[in-house]
Formats: sequence, structure tokens, C-alpha cells
Amino acid sequence: MKIRRKLFAALCSTVLLLTALPPLQITASAAEIAHDPSRNVQVEGVGNPFNFGERMAPEGTSIAELRAINHKMTVQECKYALYKEIDEHWDLISLRFGQTDREKVYALFLGVGTLESTLGGNGDGADIETAFSEGFGVSSAHAYGTLQTAVTAFKDPGTSFMQEEDVPELEWYDLNESNFYDAIISNHMGVRKIIHFIRQAMVDYELTGWQVVRGALKGHNTGWANYTGDNDGYYQNYPDEGAALAQWYYEEGHLYDNVFTWTKGEVAAKQRAGNPWEDWWYDKEPSLAEVTAQPGQTTESTSAATGTTSESKTNPAVLLGDVNLSNDVTAADAVLLCKYLATSEVLTKEQAQRGDMNSDGKLNAADVTLLKRLLLSKS
Repeated sequence: MKIRRKLFAALCSTVLLLTALPPLQITASAAEIAHDPSRNVQVEGVGNPFNFGERMAPEGTSIAELRAINHKMTVQECKYALYKEIDEHWDLISLRFGQTDREKVYALFLGVGTLESTLGGNGDGADIETAFSEGFGVSSAHAYGTLQTAVTAFKDPGTSFMQEEDVPELEWYDLNESNFYDAIISNHMGVRKIIHFIRQAMVDYELTGWQVVRGALKGHNTGWANYTGDNDGYYQNYPDEGAALAQWYYEEGHLYDNVFTWTKGEVAAKQRAGNPWEDWWYDKEPSLAEVTAQPGQTTESTSAATGTTSESKTNPAVLLGDVNLSNDVTAADAVLLCKYLATSEVLTKEQAQRGDMNSDGKLNAADVTLLKRLLLSKS
């Protein structure tokens, strides 16, 4: 208990400094891993050390605040946000991608993230938007986030875009600004989109082996997973380059730090010279078999039927973060929440509801983290 209190006391001290100090600037240099090094990553995953919720910020957060939070993400945070999605849906992803090495899948998504957004290494975090000049959701190329997930990934029955309704295992979020500009949802929908193209590669174009994932990444980039020849520029410039970058992250030990590279970066020249799909990636045949939920897990299909926790439990009349009921969210709210978690304060039911930032029905360090992010976005 004493250790717990010391931890929360330190966290409270950090919160008090939020309004007095400028945001920290973290450069693209090596950093210690964020997760517990004793974890068996292949079996357990990394364990979400940054306490990302199902949304980057509570539903109802303004788009400006949401994008400000995304903008401040470090390269390392962008990496671990991707791993959160991979770990949550690992059984499905391992089956569809034909890959049992979890860290290779981590690396592959780092390769895609590098192609699309340099993993936030240019100083934008996950706040990168493209093809938006015609307005929100007008162009099929309008995309956002670490994976540059296009609007076509989202559910929008009123549009002329082809609806990607063939991944029932994963939540299919509606196309609206709150979902589109949420970095966590953007990652989720990017993963879902690539699985959609894995199905297209196998069913529509009868691809097999590593050509399935290769074709799916081509689909993520072009909209079509069909095979167009090994020397085709679509392959060389996107899936093949992404796989080479992925192999570099994996072999050079940069899965968990703040290090990033650029598309066509010289650091991956060795990996680019070979065939990373054959030499490094290929494990087993991708499969479209049904995934059975493990005990204690919520299946993606159940999630799709009931909606996410944040959507089902969020009360729009409640000002999330206003723990002291002052009708404003300030550092004092974070301090009060810390004191409650350190068991030195008692909260009413209404205060607890406002402190439950991720609307999961529990108060813990994850809520403090989300509240800190909200305060940082306002500073």
C-alpha cells in the first residue's frame, strides 16, 4: 500500500506541473522500452503501458482538442498505440496474416506506419491528414492517423464508396469526425481495412502464401489487392518497401523505442536488397477460418453488436474530467483523482462518474493518464 501511495503521489506531483511547464519535446532517439521487460510478448503482448483506451479521448471531446492530443504523441507512443490494437485482436490477426511471431506483425505495422506517416517522427504525432481539400469525407483518399486510414474504411451507408462490410469480427465505426480524427479508432480501422484486403486477395484474386499480405498492403495503398506483377511499381514502392522497413525495425531492435526511419531510408538498404517477404516474413498460410474467443475475452462480433464501452456508457450531460464538480476541468481535478486512488480522498457517485475518463466503470491510473492528456491539450 505504501508503494502504491508513493506512485500516485509522484503522479499527482507531475499533474501539478502541467500548467507550469511547456510540453516535453522527445527527439527521434533511442528510448527504454515502455512495457514490463519480464512480459512474454509472444504470448501476452506488451500490455498497453500507455493505458490507451478504446478512444484516444472521451467521446464529446472537441475535434481541436482531440487533434492536439494526437499531435503530441511521440514516436514511441505511436508504436505502442498500434501494438494495443494488434494485441487486442491477436488471434484474428495472426490467423488472417498467417504469422505467429507477434513481433513480426508489430514490425510490419511499423513499416506501414513509416510509409504513411513516418510514425510521427516529423513532429506531428498521429495528427497527419491528407486529401482533405474537398471537404470532410468527400474524397475516397481522405485519410488520417498513423496508418493514414481512409474514410472508405468507415461505415457510411449514404456514400457512393464501396462498403467494407466483410470483417464482422472487428467493430465497424461510423464515419464521423469524432471517430475519424481519433488516433486509436483510426488505427483500429486501419487494421480492419488491411484485413478486408486480405479477404479480397484470397477470395477475389485467389492469392496464396505471402502474396496475400503483400497484395493486402497494395490494396491499402491503391484500393485493389490484385496481383499485377512482381516488378510492378505499386509493389516496389509500397508493400515491398514496407516489408523491408519492417524487417529493419525487427532486426535492428527498434520495435519499442523512439527511433524511426523514412521511406527509402538508407538504413534499410540491406533488407531492401533481398526479398523480405520470402526471407523474413513468411510463416504459414493466411486463413479465413473463424476465430473463437478465448475465456475472459469479449469477441469482436459481440463488440460490433453492442457498441464500444465508451459509446454505451458515456453520458453527454456529464463533463468528464470535472472531478471536483466545478464545471471546468483543471489540474485540481487530476490532483483530486490521484488522491482518491491513493485512498486519501472519498468521491461521490457523480464525482466518480466524471473521473471515469474511458467510461469503463472503474477508476484507475488509465483515467489519470487520459485526464492528463486532456489538460495538456488545453495548455
